[in-house]
Amino acid sequence: MCLHTRGIVGVFALRGAARFSLPSNGKTRMRTLVVIGGGPRTAGLLERIAAQSPTVRAAVHVVDPHPPGAGRVWRHAQSPLLRMNSMAEDVTVFTDESFDGEGPVRPGPSLAEWTGIDPVSFPSRQVQSRYLSWFFDHARKSLPPTMSVTVHRATAVEVTGNRVRLDNGEMLDADILVLALGHLDADLEPEHRKLAEHAAEHGLVYVPPLYSADADLSAVTGDVVLRGFGLAFIDLMVLLTEGRGGRYVRESGQLTYVPSGAEPTLYVGSRRGVPYHSKTGYRLQGTRPKLPHFFVADALRGKELDFRADVWPLMAKEIAWGHYHELFTGHPALVRMPFPEFAVSFAALPWYSEEMRELERLAVPDPADRIDFERLDRPLAGVTFGSAEEFQEYLRSYVEADVARRSDPRHSADLGAFLALLSVYGQLAGLMPFDGWWHGYFSYLASGPPPDRLEELLALSRAGIVRFLGADMWVEAVEGAFLAGSATTPDVVRANGLVEARLPAHSLSRTADPVLRSLRATGDITEDAAGLVRVDPLGRLIGERGEADPVRFAVGPYVTGTAFAAFARPRTNAPAFKQNDRLAREILRLLGD
Repeated sequence: MCLHTRGIVGVFALRGAARFSLPSNGKTRMRTLVVIGGGPRTAGLLERIAAQSPTVRAAVHVVDPHPPGAGRVWRHAQSPLLRMNSMAEDVTVFTDESFDGEGPVRPGPSLAEWTGIDPVSFPSRQVQSRYLSWFFDHARKSLPPTMSVTVHRATAVEVTGNRVRLDNGEMLDADILVLALGHLDADLEPEHRKLAEHAAEHGLVYVPPLYSADADLSAVTGDVVLRGFGLAFIDLMVLLTEGRGGRYVRESGQLTYVPSGAEPTLYVGSRRGVPYHSKTGYRLQGTRPKLPHFFVADALRGKELDFRADVWPLMAKEIAWGHYHELFTGHPALVRMPFPEFAVSFAALPWYSEEMRELERLAVPDPADRIDFERLDRPLAGVTFGSAEEFQEYLRSYVEADVARRSDPRHSADLGAFLALLSVYGQLAGLMPFDGWWHGYFSYLASGPPPDRLEELLALSRAGIVRFLGADMWVEAVEGAFLAGSATTPDVVRANGLVEARLPAHSLSRTADPVLRSLRATGDITEDAAGLVRVDPLGRLIGERGEADPVRFAVGPYVTGTAFAAFARPRTNAPAFKQNDRLAREILRLLGD
């Protein structure tokens, strides 16, 4: 709602919702849509708006200090050493024939097709940045002449009623507001604040949870503990080694690291004590299964559910189905019965039953070809070593085996499980709150690094630059140092630095985002038990009275429901595209199209 427009009558605000009426002279005025956040989610939303062939007259304002399309995470201004953890052929921002949303399909090139690079390569984030920037321009140009798009390279600092204040002094008035904020910073948790205070008092280095490309690592030297073994660790590993002038050479087929002398020694550990699984480097060898098969989330909605008892067994069976479908159809020599016979028995049995285990043993002779979720989750459970040196050798062998398995088409059943895992994940929005275990497990299995990053990890380990701590890692602040150890070995490390190798856990009560803070102060947004911003299934903000705001929306990893990636693998009926499509149609309805 534009308060500067003359002739507007009946303008008033309810808590959490701006209300408006049309001009009293009956003339149509230009409505406004303000989107805070200009990353790939916003570009995708604009593309879905354009796909509806709208006739509405509207002004769209996109607010983000970072380049539109790429946003903060994918901005070009970051180290060229940082790469995606997806192959170029597995990245698209366009709908295709698999899309079953209400809006029309508007196909377009994948990242590999747009760039012309090797489809199975893992591009740099700078390459992805250019693709996303192009996509934003494409979406903007696809809008009709009755819709304008203005980009404000600024930070939104406050929302009051329908007015958005920017840090450059601009004020924007919004008939409709969409918060597409992406990954957010947060105030330090009490533990992290104490560690930072300890570091300042004792002349140590402490880096709290941050997006890795934004972290100031200039003071990270000497012996440093990294807590976390996921993708944030991989980024930090790259920035603190090759980013400081080291280089890799291949000698007799093995990758070797040549230090620059500026690297710290990195002691890394986590709850699992192992890195995320490598991305697969092959395609399906058998037929692609129709998914979902056993886990259909819509059949569970509206029921009282316990995640472990009611939901996870169905999810596990679906993922196992993807695994065995590929094993039987792609590698019939590795199994002992025809697939139709196995499929009938598999369908009839609960996943967690001795009968299912017996079926697996009977049909799949090699235990390495069976799927074991508990072993995958905690590979170091119950494994101990007498010294850290013994563990270094063991974990190097573990990582080498993981890279070899994920590079060998003989094990393409892992890719079948991965595709089923994506199918499960895509159905979860709004089903129920999920504990941190599930999201961590999903990332551990599905969001691992490219295999050559793990080869680099092995080279750094052999060079003594990276040292493995083990599982159930602990950290203690003592006089003049940080101590770290694990349940895997008796060794204790004394370090002058501690780096949290993970993103901050977002919580509305601790958010560093000024817009969310301003909306929380007025009661226009609320949080669930996990600290996520509460929204209804369409993304409408829910205020402290429990009512959904009709004209203010939020999407992204900081809201309730499943956080979908803003881009996706081709031909997977990506849930983010359907979410964008639903929101685009609602926005156009509100704008009066």
